[in-house]
Amino acid sequence: MLVCPNCNHQNPSGAIQCEACYTPLPATIKCPNCGATVQTDASFCGQCGFNLKTVTGTSTMPNPSETPESQPMPPEPIVPDPLIPPDPLVFPDSAMGENTPEGLPSLASGAQPHPLAMTSANSAPAMTTQLQQFSARLLHLQTTNVVELPPGLPVIHIGKPNDRIPPDIDVSGYPDSEIVSRIHADIRAEGDAYYIEDVGSSNGTYINNVPLPMGDRHRLRAGDRISLGKGDKVTFLFQMA
Repeated sequence: MLVCPNCNHQNPSGAIQCEACYTPLPATIKCPNCGATVQTDASFCGQCGFNLKTVTGTSTMPNPSETPESQPMPPEPIVPDPLIPPDPLVFPDSAMGENTPEGLPSLASGAQPHPLAMTSANSAPAMTTQLQQFSARLLHLQTTNVVELPPGLPVIHIGKPNDRIPPDIDVSGYPDSEIVSRIHADIRAEGDAYYIEDVGSSNGTYINNVPLPMGDRHRLRAGDRISLGKGDKVTFLFQMA
């Protein structure tokens, strides 16, 4: 065991720093008499009392500046040959014509095109890009009814029927809907992100039981709890699919 000189923590043999305080530990060697672990600068073995200075006459530690002659030298690094640039493509004179607007040579009448010069759109494989589609919905906790957010709408109005802004999500049929304003909150879709903001409701909008100031918007994440009005009576859970 190695005892840390800083905190006296006992560390296993061979450790280079203290497990408790990370202080560097002194280098150690094996006692030639009993095999116990001792520090390299020790004069006597703490286990058997062996005189460590008598092993070689002066010191048991070799001089790090001396390199054994038998130690092999590291091999010299292999430098690769420089890359040879490829030869430029040479097209037959019969297949060369006036340059097209894209900078490619046009084909003369009756000439056979060079295989590497064919850049027709028909010869290129069709590339199809699939965009990941996101859909969101609101789970009404009091009735477990699921309301899908209308796709393609940048702004989704939540409220009850009125003469100014018809709601995209009508909550008038839910229990305790009298605490919800006719124009209560908006959900804005921006790419794959959804934001909600209160637009001046009478009883406020709460996100995870925290009131949302009017004019501020909150980025919705899956699992967010949306309460329309006080008392957590008209509550939706935001979900992503």
